[in-house]
Amino acid sequence: MKRLFRRQTAKAGLPPGSLVYTGLKSVEKVKIKLIRYNESDYSEYDIENVGELENFKNTEGIKWVNITGLHQVDIFESIEKMFGIHPLTLEDILNINQRPKFDDYDNYLFVVLRMLSLKQETNEIDNEQLSLIITKEFVFTFQEKEGDVLDNLRNRIKNNKNRIRRLGTDYLAYSIIDTVIDHYFYLLEQIGEKIELLEEKMVKEPEDGNLEEIHKLKTNLILVRKSSWPVREMVDNILQSESGLLSESTYNYYRDVYDHIIQIIDIIETYREMVAAVMDIYLSSLSNRMNQVMKVLTIIATIFIPLTFIAGIYGMNFRYMPELEHPYGYPIVLIVMLLIGLFMLYYFRKKHWL
Repeated sequence: MKRLFRRQTAKAGLPPGSLVYTGLKSVEKVKIKLIRYNESDYSEYDIENVGELENFKNTEGIKWVNITGLHQVDIFESIEKMFGIHPLTLEDILNINQRPKFDDYDNYLFVVLRMLSLKQETNEIDNEQLSLIITKEFVFTFQEKEGDVLDNLRNRIKNNKNRIRRLGTDYLAYSIIDTVIDHYFYLLEQIGEKIELLEEKMVKEPEDGNLEEIHKLKTNLILVRKSSWPVREMVDNILQSESGLLSESTYNYYRDVYDHIIQIIDIIETYREMVAAVMDIYLSSLSNRMNQVMKVLTIIATIFIPLTFIAGIYGMNFRYMPELEHPYGYPIVLIVMLLIGLFMLYYFRKKHWL
């Protein structure tokens, strides 16, 4: 975290539009992959030099360019000149702590999303920024590291000559956004299962390590909430946009995305209440356990109060006490103490205090 803040402060004092990557280098070499398709044809290309993209301008079909790795700033300078991208847009791409948003420029649209996935080994959420630039012929996606949630979409484009192969870049952008948002449902499903398992564990036998699990779930839900709430505003801005890059038919699909994000927000709020309830169960269980311990200790102390009283009397150092010289005094006192203890145990059980 400290390293991240140091990267952020590296931009202090620089003019707007300065291209400074604020993340940590995650791949050795920036990888550029291009998918070109139309209703009848599909092809993939590994781009070695960003200048090769010039050859695909004004060619038939929709072009999806995925750029993995953001540390080579010169690539973005070339994209700026080649496609007329505003420097502020590229600055936002390289600043990886952007909240989800939508910007409408004259010749392109710009979208920022948070791409979330759960690491099973650590139960932590991998939170990566996914940036999109949508032009009339190209859709650019920018991500820091390899691996994303879009493989099913790529396979759908490759293997099916369906709606996505017939429609334009606006529908491709919708499909990318929808896939990322739909993955929130899968992520929340995993979190929900963990909440239910933890709740069962809390009721049966809470453990000291459960508090850490509750805190992890609470942290994950806060992160998903912070990533989801701005998406609602982002999609609403898309629906209000009058850009010529968005066809009338595509607006209906974005309304569906808006409905999805509302559902996600509702699920998050429900899970937050469930986690709060699990915390209450945990605290109640600890309190009940402490009460049980205190009850046992109190009963033991109560039983020994009269026994200690008797032992204290016969521990006095008076010379003349009538029972001191009785031949059966010692066993009689022990028997009386035992009977008193047994009677008190019987009385406590009859009162359901044990």
